[in-house]
Order: sequence, then structure tokens, then C-alpha cells
Amino acid sequence: MIKHVGKHNSKRVAILWRKVPGEDHMCLVVYPDTLPRHIHDDIMKALESESGQQAKEFSDYLFRYTMVDGSNALQTLHSEGMIKKVPTNQVIVTPDMKSNVRLDELNGILDKMALGEEAVKEMAQLDAGRGMTGKKRVNEGRDMGELRAPAESRSTPAVVDNTVALSDILSDEQLATQRLAQAEKMKREAQSLLTEAARLQEEANALNGTTTTNGTTKTKKATKAKAT
Repeated sequence: MIKHVGKHNSKRVAILWRKVPGEDHMCLVVYPDTLPRHIHDDIMKALESESGQQAKEFSDYLFRYTMVDGSNALQTLHSEGMIKKVPTNQVIVTPDMKSNVRLDELNGILDKMALGEEAVKEMAQLDAGRGMTGKKRVNEGRDMGELRAPAESRSTPAVVDNTVALSDILSDEQLATQRLAQAEKMKREAQSLLTEAARLQEEANALNGTTTTNGTTKTKKATKAKAT
């Protein structure tokens, strides 16, 4: 089972935000098959990683993810105009080959998870591939490659060219808070690396029979020779 994936009008999507703030009926996605190869490989690597799968929203991890060329993944998708806003009732979440559910229905279930056992049972039904409340799965019996939007939503034109600015999603204050959190995380990681480097240096000195004092490295043999 893999999170944050689905289909929109039979095209594969990676779901960045399940809901757009203030527009619960809309979500933000990217189309992996239309991404340039170097961006596609980085995004899919992030999606399939443990951290990407653990993220509540895939965008949360992409905000912290640095691609091979050193650029920020989420910012790159935004600057290249690859983030699209589409209706949640047109996105089919496909965690595996046996189960699927419309994103708006999944959002409703997740919103009710804190309310009790009924929502948990609905999630169990989805995991079993039965669809919502025991109804047949969407497009049951068809090949997943033929998966299309539900009939009741096809009358609504697909919004596939609505590129979204990050400033429309997050306020300057929220962006600043996220960047500060990222900076603090990087500082902690840097300090951890320095500490580990110092430990490895000490182990190497012990193995080589050397000591380091005030930045000067001396071997034990040299110290003994000087004493005699």
C-alpha cells in the first residue's frame, strides 16, 4: 500500500494537498508522467521513501526535500508551474491495485476518524476493496489503467490548467515559520555531524596510537622517543 497517489481523468497524480485551505472541495496535485525526467525521478523517490509515506500531506515532506541538483522540491514544482488544483471528487485515490476511493469521500472519512468506531469500520471496508459503506468499488472489475472519474462528477469540467501559487495556500507568516523550522533542523543535523566526526577522529587516533592536543596530533612513539 502506498499513500499520496491516485488518478485524475485516467492520468496518474501525486497528491500534494488533500484539501486546499478554504476550498475543501479542491486539492493540489502533480502529474508525474508529465514531469521532466530529472524532476520525476526525485519526486517519485521522495514519494516512495519512508519519510514521504509517513507525512500527513506529501507537500510537508517535499517542503523539506532537496533534489539532486540542490533545489527544493516543492519550490521547484511551484516555480515550474507543475502544481495543479483539481476537484477532489474527480481524483481517485489508488493505494493499491485492489482498492480505490474518491478523494472527497476519503477526506470525509478521515475527518470523522476522531468521532469513533463507525469511521474506522468504513476505513476497514475500503482496505478490503469494497468501497464506501459496502457499495461496489468504483469501476470494479476494470483494469486500473482504465480508471476514470465517477459518472456523477463527469459533468464538471476538469480543472487541469489551474496553476497554484504557494502564496495562495500559505501565508507569509506560515512560510516563514516553516523555513525557520527547516533551518533549525539543518542546524541540529550539522551539529550532529560535527559530533560524529569528532568521535570518529578520536577512534582513529586510538587505533593509530595518536593523541590530539590543541589541534596538534602526536603519535605515542614520537612522544616516547622524545622522553628518552
